[in-house]
Amino acid sequence: MRIVLACLALAIAAPASAADIGQLSWIAGTWRETKGGVSTTEAWAKPAQGIMTGVTTTERPGKPASREPMRISTERAGLTFTAMPPGQPPTPFVLIPGKAGEAIFEDKAHDFPQRVIYRRCGADLCARIEGTIGGKPESQDWRYTRVK
Repeated sequence: MRIVLACLALAIAAPASAADIGQLSWIAGTWRETKGGVSTTEAWAKPAQGIMTGVTTTERPGKPASREPMRISTERAGLTFTAMPPGQPPTPFVLIPGKAGEAIFEDKAHDFPQRVIYRRCGADLCARIEGTIGGKPESQDWRYTRVK
């Protein structure tokens, strides 16, 4: 009985397996949206050893391109999207239960955004950040077309 309880405790406390990140392999690839003269590209590596790495590049006319590294990793809390905006500390958002073809990462304690969302939109990848600013709901959406 003790062995069974010990194994159960380890299973509950163990982080998600590296295989779990495979459920998000549909995010992998290079995706681009151009809207209002602004080009945004997200490039995601395929899952490997419990992690996916990515970078968002935003190009605005007359300004240098900005880049934001990010990753989805297997952590004790579960699959975690970590944003790494330049000049700021990394911010983790944990995957919450959802539908197939959708990944909602959440950190209710973060200022903005509180959610980072990816969805399959046919052949496209839809992304959204949402939360509140000053008590008012705010969001930003992207609809990316696959480049690679």
